[in-house]
Amino acid sequence: MRSEHRTTPVRSRERSTVTSATAVAHPNIALIKYWGKRDEHLVLPWTDSLSMTLDIFPTTTRVRLAPEAEHDEVTLDGVPVAGEARRRVVAFLELVRERAGLPQRAVVETENTVPTGAGLASSASGFAALAVAAASTYGLDLDATALSRLARRGSGSASRSIFGGFALWHAGRHTGTATDTDLSSYAEPVPAGGLDPALVIAVVDAGPKAVPSREAMRRTVETSPLYRPWAASSKDDLVGMREALRRADLDAVGEVAERNALGMHATMLAARPAVRYLSAATLTVLDSVLRLRRDGTPAYATMDAGPNVKVLCRRADAERVAEAVRGTVPGCSVHIAGPGPGARLLNEGG
Repeated sequence: MRSEHRTTPVRSRERSTVTSATAVAHPNIALIKYWGKRDEHLVLPWTDSLSMTLDIFPTTTRVRLAPEAEHDEVTLDGVPVAGEARRRVVAFLELVRERAGLPQRAVVETENTVPTGAGLASSASGFAALAVAAASTYGLDLDATALSRLARRGSGSASRSIFGGFALWHAGRHTGTATDTDLSSYAEPVPAGGLDPALVIAVVDAGPKAVPSREAMRRTVETSPLYRPWAASSKDDLVGMREALRRADLDAVGEVAERNALGMHATMLAARPAVRYLSAATLTVLDSVLRLRRDGTPAYATMDAGPNVKVLCRRADAERVAEAVRGTVPGCSVHIAGPGPGARLLNEGG
């Protein structure tokens, strides 16, 4: 197997020889959605979720020890990161330092090729890459499961980007014991038989969301009367999804993914006050997906916390679907993605 398709990250070298590490990770798109936490500190979800890691939009992150520094330095695409985004990265580094028993501050340099905060899973690729690079730099010798648990603490969906292809994130046991529950929530690969899928991604708005995902999740869980029924139905959706993947039945996969996503957005619309990510352009793209199906091309939509639409189809139909979607919204950019690799180290410096 070629190294660029490795799904298990490279282990760290000995702690004394590593002063920096660079990792790359790709975003994933959930087909069974993660929406809502039962524990915000440990980032434990209410429901299991299942996703496909993409082969486009990678995030590359370098973590370098800075023994003389008093504070961590964090940049994104060469620009210093401030505010809540910086706080999350520093809190994650503190977790890594605590586990490693090393106090040194770090320089974190991230290059993103996916729009940040637009509902395109930039936090998934970002924290997966950070988890792999930081673990190596600070000398934590973690297997893929442990890296998935670690990445989850930065961003829940990052737990799935540790793996390539399809991945299932277990919500974890409701034991009441924080440590045991924390350990039981991780992602793992899911076989997909002979499925040869593509996701056509329609970016109708690449700008940041008006309501951040964390705030929207909290509001939905606390106030939407539709949230509990959706969470219950999501369990059935997961059973159906796994069976459809086992059979390599793209139509069944698409039907389950579309209803799960529409249900998630319904819970947000029912929140008090409502959270509405779907725009007029989103609905126009959804209408084009329905037309494709009526005309005989299997195509199914899913949306995350944002207005952008991802259309699941057969790889052989991807160009046709992309062309149909591209013509619906002026200025819409369209990208075609297939199943991508897991997070991995690019190099280690000493």
